[in-house]
Amino acid sequence: MARITLEQRNRYAAKVKEYKANTDAILAAEQSLLTLLKQQGPGPGSGYVRIKLANEALVLTSYHILVNTLSVALLGVKNEDSLAEARKSIGRCIKYLEEIVTGWVDAAFSEYEKNLEDISEVSYDDRYELLRKIGFAIREIEEGYGANSKWKWAFVEIWAKFSVVAKNMLDLKKAYVDMDIESANREVVMAYVGFVKRMFQATADRYREKYEMFSNKMEDFKQAILYLTGLRRLHIVFGERSEAEELKKKIEIWSAKLESDQKKREEAASGR
Repeated sequence: MARITLEQRNRYAAKVKEYKANTDAILAAEQSLLTLLKQQGPGPGSGYVRIKLANEALVLTSYHILVNTLSVALLGVKNEDSLAEARKSIGRCIKYLEEIVTGWVDAAFSEYEKNLEDISEVSYDDRYELLRKIGFAIREIEEGYGANSKWKWAFVEIWAKFSVVAKNMLDLKKAYVDMDIESANREVVMAYVGFVKRMFQATADRYREKYEMFSNKMEDFKQAILYLTGLRRLHIVFGERSEAEELKKKIEIWSAKLESDQKKREEAASGR
């Protein structure tokens, strides 16, 4: 690795100092909003405060990512502390949204529909834009750590939580209507729904991969199947029968594999 010059160190330090002032201001704004939320209590308006909180946490995440990017560009090394802070702040971002719409993976829309009333004035476009930015930030953090990072498998849960929030922020009844060819919202709804479907399939695949290649924990395989089940529910909601039937077969195959693996473990444990 090339020797780091004093000029590079000084440029890096100056930028970090500038970013630190910005991140401190964002943290202060986040704390103010949390105080407001505590004073306000549950009820009308709290959802919009949490949307603002999510946006603040997302902007904070972007600064932490910038510090790492700058460290790599100017010093040739990752800034592990900044990546850790980015991981924490994106986690808070997702949590703020989860507090609005729940973290239920496979639930009937009627069970969490009422939660969406508190953010009813947030448009499809604004929701979808926020979600795409969150997804981009997660990818940036993951890539910042690198493919062989010890945190590789921790991102499976981050992506999973994000996938659920993305799905639960969508008013499925309204989306079904707005898929009509005459709807002005058709384009954004189609993109949004497609995004959620891809996220659920990817999450199921990630949990399956984690089970096969790393953890060997039945809970990870069960999560993989749960996300396939959640995806199948989406296909059923939108009347996509062939896709739902294909997923049903896949769920049956994965469930049989899970049962077989469990049986083998029980037999091995009993010495048979």
